[in-house]
Amino acid sequence: MAVRKLKPTTPGQRHKIIGTFEEITASVPEKSLVVGKRASGGRNNTGKMTMRYLGGGHKRKYRLIDFKRTKDGIPATVKSIEYDPNRSARIALLYYADGAKAYMLAPQGLEVGQTVMSGAEAAPEVGNALPLVNIPIGTVIHNVELRPGQGAKMVRSAGAFAQLVSREGTYAVIKMPSGETRKILSTCKATIGSVGNSDHALEKSGKAGRSRWLGRRPHNRGVVMNPVDHPMGGGEGRASGGHPRSRTGVYAKGLKTRAPKKHSSKYIIERRKK
Repeated sequence: MAVRKLKPTTPGQRHKIIGTFEEITASVPEKSLVVGKRASGGRNNTGKMTMRYLGGGHKRKYRLIDFKRTKDGIPATVKSIEYDPNRSARIALLYYADGAKAYMLAPQGLEVGQTVMSGAEAAPEVGNALPLVNIPIGTVIHNVELRPGQGAKMVRSAGAFAQLVSREGTYAVIKMPSGETRKILSTCKATIGSVGNSDHALEKSGKAGRSRWLGRRPHNRGVVMNPVDHPMGGGEGRASGGHPRSRTGVYAKGLKTRAPKKHSSKYIIERRKK
């Protein structure tokens, strides 16, 4: 995966940096693994806008991703690497030996024709999904479950990876992409390797219109509003607006919003770096 910078033939092209799509091998998704996706435009069931700055965007189809990897012991061949409009990572189409088809997140280094497997007997190789108890210490992982059988919830965006640091009894200690170190049950599954499309972070849209294609409407700052609309609004000229806070008055800088008695706090060994 690489990025390319375009020649400034128009104002929109001047700062545009996009991916090359060179690893993508299929242009049409697998029909049996695609469902329709409806956009709300930020409106609720009565038509009232409850989320601002949403709406429009290109029509998308949702690709059903297998985050559980429950077909243990059955080898699967990577048929294609595909684009997914719903996520920053690329996805891989798997053809299982028993005839089933599924999508998975494409890790860095996964190629068409490669064989992947899940289950406790699988080798700790890129693309294979294993319980944490069977993964060697120090291995780079992604697609990590929080509860056994729940399906992967963490480390799923482009270029992300976690690391298995150690084991403590029935728990594995994981260093998360945020820098947080936490315990997860060793029976939870994770996939070997890091998520692909790591150059996604280097991309620049180049123009406001590309945000509209993604369904993001113009976002106006609280400091430019009137006092009736926002706590930071009002004042003569370009007033700074006082303490940074949300429209409902919640402080934005430094206020701890995590519940002090949250159940999962006992599993966190070291908090993320501020």
